[in-house]
Amino acid sequence: MESEFADISLSAVAGAIADPARARMLCVLLDGRARTATELAAAADIGASTASSHFQRLREQGLVEMAVQGKHRYYRLANSEVGHALEALLVVAGAERVPFKPNTPSALREARTCYDHMAGTLAVRIHDAMLARQWLAVEGRDYILTPLGEAALAQIGVDVARARQRRRRFACACLDWSERRSHLGGALGAALLDALAQRGWVSKGLDSRALSVTKKGERQFPAFFGKADDLPAAGLAQRDRNVAA
Repeated sequence: MESEFADISLSAVAGAIADPARARMLCVLLDGRARTATELAAAADIGASTASSHFQRLREQGLVEMAVQGKHRYYRLANSEVGHALEALLVVAGAERVPFKPNTPSALREARTCYDHMAGTLAVRIHDAMLARQWLAVEGRDYILTPLGEAALAQIGVDVARARQRRRRFACACLDWSERRSHLGGALGAALLDALAQRGWVSKGLDSRALSVTKKGERQFPAFFGKADDLPAAGLAQRDRNVAA
């Protein structure tokens, strides 16, 4: 009986992937970044109403999940197992993936503020490094700061105790609108940005959200968080499932 149920489940998932439009949407999401419904519909060359039914089918089969941040809704692969399965199918099909190319202005894409915490390519790399080094751990819909992480952040002057006292989420993933992957939000994210600014690793613009990485920061970021090439992309299994800041 278990074998019969497995066959039925497999055929249902295969049927969801088999449609060309849905397959295109899934391939677009393979880079681990989230996309809006409009972007996925455009990528699949279908209308919004048609895309809605496709999203429902993909969600029903556990292939994608929806992330809500403010008034925006994004779709991404549900977990790492989905990504691995799609990668294997692409190998069989002999297909190649097209890399994601953000159209955000370069100054804002590299480093900027997102409310009171850091966003951009640098912030995503820091977030990934903190997960990879087990400074952060996923707990339900939020992150917890591990003893190892607290000790590490203390070295650069992050006021963790004050961050814990604030009446807001302590640490959570915030979806980065240029990278379409998570950076660190919440009170801890704000405390981290404050510490980096106080240490002179970044400087805030007077009339812009852009952050400038100083000469000191260029030296210290790789030493503390790791070189850019060494920082792994945060896997789908490591990522916080709720990106609402």
